[in-house]
Amino acid sequence: MTQVWIDGALVDAADAAVSPFDHGLLTGDGVFETLRVYDGTPFAVRRHLERLRRSADGLGLRLPDVDLREAMEMVVAANGVSDARLRLTVTGGVAPLGSDRGDARPTAIAAVGSLPAWPATTTDVVVPWRRNEHSAVAGLKTTSYAENVVALAYANERGAGEALFLNTAGHLCEGTGSNVFLVLDGELVTPPLSSGCLAGITRELVVELTGAAERDVPGDALDRASEVFITSSTREVQPVGRPGPVTADAIAALRALIARDRDP
Repeated sequence: MTQVWIDGALVDAADAAVSPFDHGLLTGDGVFETLRVYDGTPFAVRRHLERLRRSADGLGLRLPDVDLREAMEMVVAANGVSDARLRLTVTGGVAPLGSDRGDARPTAIAAVGSLPAWPATTTDVVVPWRRNEHSAVAGLKTTSYAENVVALAYANERGAGEALFLNTAGHLCEGTGSNVFLVLDGELVTPPLSSGCLAGITRELVVELTGAAERDVPGDALDRASEVFITSSTREVQPVGRPGPVTADAIAALRALIARDRDP
């Protein structure tokens, strides 16, 4: 029986319950992190918890007064998983039926699941909707993912594995659950955080490992790029189309880091 950690205790998934008045369910008022588990150890926990805090601060959301690192370790151990996807979610807790928050404590959940069977390479499509880099929640990892669900369905219907967004300035921004890198005129570049993209943990590591430039990327640059790849915790570095030497180097550098340090 799968076990989940919820509000301080491990319970069978079949018995786990969240109130129908939880603000995360009602309005998407919540933040989350998705981590990759390698050999029973969650990867880059420090960075993920720091980003969770930044996202919560951006929403004005309290984090629970519990050890979230311990919660993740408990749920991984309880389920005996080796390589898995780990999700940590914190919501606004029980609240009125509207946008106002209540005064209840936040809801916190840690759960594990199987990894997606990502192909060695993928394809992408630019969707007709724009990310708003001026939004109050731009760059925050919130549970309000309906826009991503619609965009990914649009991409899948067209045979693509990921959807890419431009922002309101017409610059490349991000995918529905990934960051994007391109090789332009021999230089590895990725959109800056000011584009409205999420500060992806894998993105951050790849920038540190490769020295990729963070600068605005015109929307039409995808057609001119000699290599394109996307990054995420579960995809790691995934080539878009035929992988090239820069992509191969990024894959190798990230895998070497993962092998030597599980909390870089």
